[in-house]
Amino acid sequence: MSAAWVAGRVRAQALARRRLGPGRTRLLAESASLADAVSILAATPYGHGVTREQDLASAQRGVAETLLWHLRVLAGWLPRGGATALRTVAAWFELANIDALLQRLEGRPAEEPYVLGALGTAWPRLEDASDIAALRERLTASSWGDPGDVDPWTIRLVLRLSWASRIHALGGRATAWAAGAAGVLVAGERFGAGRDLPRAALERADRMLGASPVRASALGAMAAHLGRDAHWALAGIDDPADLWRAEGPLLETPGAGRQPAAARLGVRCRAGPRCRDRAGGRRLADPGRARDRLPRRRADGSLRCAGLRICSRCG
Repeated sequence: MSAAWVAGRVRAQALARRRLGPGRTRLLAESASLADAVSILAATPYGHGVTREQDLASAQRGVAETLLWHLRVLAGWLPRGGATALRTVAAWFELANIDALLQRLEGRPAEEPYVLGALGTAWPRLEDASDIAALRERLTASSWGDPGDVDPWTIRLVLRLSWASRIHALGGRATAWAAGAAGVLVAGERFGAGRDLPRAALERADRMLGASPVRASALGAMAAHLGRDAHWALAGIDDPADLWRAEGPLLETPGAGRQPAAARLGVRCRAGPRCRDRAGGRRLADPGRARDRLPRRRADGSLRCAGLRICSRCG
């Protein structure tokens, strides 16, 4: 292992030791008010982006920006190969930026894009797209690939599967985590929301999970046909109302492999980008709310819905 890899690994371990941990996370969850919760966060390493006076949306943004800052710092310690892997993991933030761009192109309010620095891949070529058709064209020419349509829901769904595929390719435990998360995403859309996958999403899911589980007629059959890498995420889940149970294992499964420093911060998922659709429309299915089969009026473009969530364990 090179000196740069050692330095990166040490840096990642140091960041991981500063995470909140179960005790303080539980204390945060049990706060009597939002003000109390934000005050607790502001006194932790998340104080880099969270202050005591913030409202909920600002505090959520601050947590995400703190994670991004630490990932950018970590990337500076890693050799080129490690920085490339970390860029793949940090594509969460580029995906959040694309979600926000889609909202702006639809004429709806959206959050400001995250400043990605060296962790950006396609964003500099996407951010000034004049309409969704132009965005699709630029995505096609990027590592994200062709989303297959200009429908915003389709783009969001296909890009999440594209990101899962890129995480899958990192190898090691990242492969199993990404396959399991993609399985939960597909199951949530097909059996939780009752929607057929668009062609581009179907093709990506087939490549990662296999045609047999992706095209199964029932959730139990899908779980039974998933391969070893993905089966664990849906093991024992036959009823769409129980899809929320798949989120726990996804949160607990660590990512590792050839790039331990990147995986330590990246593949252990925790919190995903919120894409707030203030004007209504389709949203990605939430396994945790699969009991509610009614169409949602708020489109949540977050990876939280699928379990594809990056952890903020660096704080």
